[in-house]
Amino acid sequence: MRPAERVIFALDVPGLPEAKAWVRRLAGRVGLFKVGLELYGAVGPAAVQMVREAGGAVFLDLKFHDIPATVAGAAREATRQGVAMFDVHAAGGTAMMRAAVEASREAAARQGLERPRVLAVTVLTSLGPAELVETGLPGPIASQVLRLAELALGAGLDGVVASAQEVARLRQALGDEFLIVTPGIRVEPVAGEDQQRAATPAEAVARGSNYLVIGRPLRDAPDPLAALDQLVRTLPA
Repeated sequence: MRPAERVIFALDVPGLPEAKAWVRRLAGRVGLFKVGLELYGAVGPAAVQMVREAGGAVFLDLKFHDIPATVAGAAREATRQGVAMFDVHAAGGTAMMRAAVEASREAAARQGLERPRVLAVTVLTSLGPAELVETGLPGPIASQVLRLAELALGAGLDGVVASAQEVARLRQALGDEFLIVTPGIRVEPVAGEDQQRAATPAEAVARGSNYLVIGRPLRDAPDPLAALDQLVRTLPA
């Protein structure tokens, strides 16, 4: 994988015109575009269609978390839309995760598509130890992340979404084939930061991350293309 292909650009913008502008600017320069709740809530599947028509690949980051039948339906629809990846909450349990993978596989076969990679969200990178205790989850964050990742592997998922702080332990425990997508990537401290477990791109890849979700460090840069080039140069070939 080329270093630039590790980058998933976060289209965390409120509407299609701004999203289109970013896709036009970055198509062919990053690996995927993340369509999350803000953009999908505003324009729905049109966001996925726009990225695909521009030749880009989509990571649909809606974090499905519901009863297995409902998540299966959502997984079918995500697959029909042609996304390359989508995610579910590992906290939804093994049956829910298996339902997502099976529904996606069936939908892909029916339409002659490649099955999207299904990822499990472990512990949000905005949560620190205090927030974990507040939610009633036992043990340190690293242990909770590993437990959920092991559930995801057992359910047949392709990988997890996890912070760089947990990546080395996950890679050691789960092997080289399991994908790890890491959000909370920062080149330097950000004012009003809501990511408690952030890391630099080079740190995350060195620990074993396959893909890096990067939004604000590029969106807020005076020259986003120069910032992207500089970031990519820090990654191992």
